Amino acid sequence: MIAPEMATNDPLAPFLPARTGPALTHAFARRSAMMPWRGLRAVADADLGARVAWLEATPRPKTAAVAYVHVPFCVSRCLFCGFYRNSDDRARTRRYADLMVVDLDRAAALPMVAEGPPLSAVYIGGGTPTALSASEIAVLVGALKTRLPLAADCEITLEGRMFGFDDAKIDAALDAGVNRISLGVQSFDTRVRRRLGRKLDRAQLVEAISGLVARGRAVVVIDLIYGLPGQTAEVWRSDIETAAALGLDGLDYYALGVHPNGPLAQAIAAGKTLPVPTLADQAHAYAAARAFFAEQGWTRLSQAHVARTPRERSLYNRLVKTDAGCLAFGPGAGGGGFGSSWSMETDLDAWARAVETGRSAIGRMGDLPPVHEADALIAASLESGQLDLVAVERRRPGFVDAAAPLLGAWREVGLIALDGGLLRTTIAGDFWMTTLAQGLATACEHARGRRAA
Repeated sequence: MIAPEMATNDPLAPFLPARTGPALTHAFARRSAMMPWRGLRAVADADLGARVAWLEATPRPKTAAVAYVHVPFCVSRCLFCGFYRNSDDRARTRRYADLMVVDLDRAAALPMVAEGPPLSAVYIGGGTPTALSASEIAVLVGALKTRLPLAADCEITLEGRMFGFDDAKIDAALDAGVNRISLGVQSFDTRVRRRLGRKLDRAQLVEAISGLVARGRAVVVIDLIYGLPGQTAEVWRSDIETAAALGLDGLDYYALGVHPNGPLAQAIAAGKTLPVPTLADQAHAYAAARAFFAEQGWTRLSQAHVARTPRERSLYNRLVKTDAGCLAFGPGAGGGGFGSSWSMETDLDAWARAVETGRSAIGRMGDLPPVHEADALIAASLESGQLDLVAVERRRPGFVDAAAPLLGAWREVGLIALDGGLLRTTIAGDFWMTTLAQGLATACEHARGRRAA
């Protein structure tokens, strides 16, 4: 039996659950965020040029790889978003599309891009990629298909929203090679959507998505968010029931994240929003969605993603949470591999100057810590609901002993079940997955300390 109290200076203390109230709603005071960059050691500016040159001249290892393409434009800023940067000014979007071709031409000759296994998935995210014009979408996707070494069954995802995603843009995307479309819906409720800054009402949105699904030419998935201002349990139930009736291939359901100093945080502080659901409300919403889609026969692919049809593979999202290599293109895009993580220049003009002069647009780079491999295994495994503790132990000797206080406490309150060396999360554990992942990652660090001692 693990004692419920631990020294307050113990690094595992924040991850010990409360023992009063149901684990689903009361295990912790807050959810921890996933920190893929945890422990990253920044490469000094003076060394960046040499490191980038080495990176680009090195063939990729014979492991799974993907590519992320960032489109930094939006039609408008939504209340919940903390990432808005550039409006969809046509002159700027045309310049972006043209320069992406130039950048991909340069990249195609680099060993880092050209030499290695074909890419399993390409994700065009943002921002709002559907804010591009039809011709710009065609140019961008066409350049990706002709310049990158893509697998024959490569998943090519275009992210966006239905507002402004007209037939011309849809045709351009599909004809160019997009085979998966991911739409940010958040909620179908007109009142909730209007307060978030979304343009289409419920009827318009349902009609538009139904039309896209009816084409049958691409996998169609949507994102829903629970915990939105004004989103009662009844509204959430209507959201998931509406989504289930649309014939989608898959669906994500995420908890609302309130970005510090973002527009939503400011609106909440000023009392200008509809009532905001509590953390316990969010927990109940997650459990309700899990139960509902299980009853509907949808397949769980990750903690927050379900598939209705086998066409939905969610390859990019699943691989990028492992230690798969990731090529990055476009301002603000992030990549990783070779024991490092990097990001392109986030400022659109700074990125453009680099591309126009034939230079790499990488603006920052960091080296991953030795514990990263174990961290990646923990995060990816918990997404699926089970973790091989022995596999983590092989990567970080001493991990199982270091994590024992957490494992015992989590099992006692019903967050996990243990079967030998296999950890399985309950629904409550899945809701708190990011907190569990951070706790186990901290145990990895603690194991390193014990071993050094």
